[in-house]
Amino acid sequence: MTHEQVTSVIIKHLVRSIDELTPETVDVKKSMKDYGANSLDIVEVVSASMRELKVKVPRAELATITNIDGLATVLLRVWNEKQAAAPNGAG
Repeated sequence: MTHEQVTSVIIKHLVRSIDELTPETVDVKKSMKDYGANSLDIVEVVSASMRELKVKVPRAELATITNIDGLATVLLRVWNEKQAAAPNGAG
């Protein structure tokens, strides 16, 4: 799994939640709020992304994330940790 793949998962769920947003218009250095996402939208995007990637991130850690790129970095780190801990690398 690459950072770009994780970012694509997040963007896919963000685009589903925000009308008139396309993957091509998303700047990962911006926050979801910059695109008009409310708290419920953000929870939905983060939850859907974690479900798809089969990872869990503590709420306290999620609260420190300021933009889409930061979320992708955290999700990828947790995904990699899960893969490393799995027997024979199977996750």
